[in-house]
Amino acid sequence: MKNGALECSVCHSKLVSPNSRTYSKAYDRHKNRVSSKQRALKVLLVVGDCVLVGLQPILVYMSKVDGKFKFSPLGVNFLTEAAKVLFAIVMLLFQARHQKVGEKPLLSISTFVQAARNNVLLAVPALLYAINNYLKFIMQLYFNPATVKMLSNLKVLVIAVLLKIVMRRRFSVIQWEALALLLIGISVNQLRSLPEGTTAMGLPVAVGAYIYTLIFVTVPSMASVFNEYALKSQYDTSIYLQNLFLYGYGAIFNFLAILGTAMVKGPGSFNILEGHSKATMLLIFNNAAQGILSSFFFKYADTILKKYSSTVATIFTGIASAALFGHTLTINFMLGISIVFISMHQFFSPLAKVKDEQQNEMTELRDVPERLKSKDSFLDLAAAANEETTHRVGHDERQHLLPS
Repeated sequence: MKNGALECSVCHSKLVSPNSRTYSKAYDRHKNRVSSKQRALKVLLVVGDCVLVGLQPILVYMSKVDGKFKFSPLGVNFLTEAAKVLFAIVMLLFQARHQKVGEKPLLSISTFVQAARNNVLLAVPALLYAINNYLKFIMQLYFNPATVKMLSNLKVLVIAVLLKIVMRRRFSVIQWEALALLLIGISVNQLRSLPEGTTAMGLPVAVGAYIYTLIFVTVPSMASVFNEYALKSQYDTSIYLQNLFLYGYGAIFNFLAILGTAMVKGPGSFNILEGHSKATMLLIFNNAAQGILSSFFFKYADTILKKYSSTVATIFTGIASAALFGHTLTINFMLGISIVFISMHQFFSPLAKVKDEQQNEMTELRDVPERLKSKDSFLDLAAAANEETTHRVGHDERQHLLPS
């Protein structure tokens, strides 16, 4: 290769070779198209998640009568899982009807059995989610909806630690500082937020609330990380088939909990349809939609993004609870929300990822010469072979090949 062109060793003709700048521009255009689609998907996921997560504590609060739940929380969770199973089946049938020729059929028994074996790990997050969904109702007995939403943001730090341990994910110093700032924002909001003068389980309410908070933070964090790991480890499996297994396990665990409650409290508690209202029906629909959206977050986006998007819903929850139920938006809440938003901006800032991006760009630039070398070698061989064939059909050289 001379001056960016390939030269034939026989006739010395030159062919233009793609240089690294041309290759880089073409790759950048492709990368930008892919990145724009990913950004659009993430924006839609975040917007949908903000609406659904923001409404969830409001609907739970609206479902209470005289400070208590007239319905069974386990029954609501079971109906939610059943609704998600139904959605997964419908979407799986729709996807199977639009499969391309030659693709492995989604509805075959062999495909289903093999997928069930490969995705058995989804039973772990399904169990953890069943526990967490019950705790969501218990937390409403101690805190108002805005405070519950702020407490759930503590999951971000726990998730970051679990992602580092389980999935070996790396975070920059700036991102760890953003997570610390998030904790500060939540702590500011929680000043003077605990109710006083009542008891729970024979313990002062503060102690009981803190115990529930500890479980409420750690259990769903583990569920989210294991869910992302399980979904992405079988990335080629249809997400609707994976959701069918995940929600199926969840329905089984919730049904077993209902049976256990019926054995302890009597057959009267087995009626899962008792005490429902329009608010609980909306709650079931909201929880089902939120669970379905979360699966797309975990498989195609990121668990940290999912939890940070939930923090955006905090301001919606706070304003809605103040407007609907007269809850006061304290200065602590406003300061806490501001710090949380600053933390979120800092975590996803380009400065927080500059080191990783530079490393990826350097890796890509190092790979370009290797790819060009292999491509140049192939072009050299192709040009030489083509030139040799051309020479063989020439008049003068054919004279030497014919017998005299």
